[in-house]
Amino acid sequence: MKKIIRNTIVAGSMAVLAGCATPFPAGGLFTGTMLPVGATANPGNGAKSGVASCQSFLAMVSIGDCSIETAKRNGGITQVTHMDWKANNILGIIGNYELIVYGN
Repeated sequence: MKKIIRNTIVAGSMAVLAGCATPFPAGGLFTGTMLPVGATANPGNGAKSGVASCQSFLAMVSIGDCSIETAKRNGGITQVTHMDWKANNILGIIGNYELIVYGN
């Protein structure tokens, strides 16, 4: 009986923890991070910024458009200098993610 319980716990843990890698540091209770995404060969910090956002609910449904093109369009940017990624998530229940593009 103990062996069955142990094997069930191990199998359950493997199923739950498999594929939990995220592209940003994730906290178990709360995530509030801002990370650099990338830079280009274009000089300067950029006079303009544009934001594209998406949301997730219950870690099961996600909606929105966090694309670079949307952020460029929202900021009136034609030449990107660098980008940041902002993530806020509470208990995996609700999350808000933003791609911030800087440029001219």
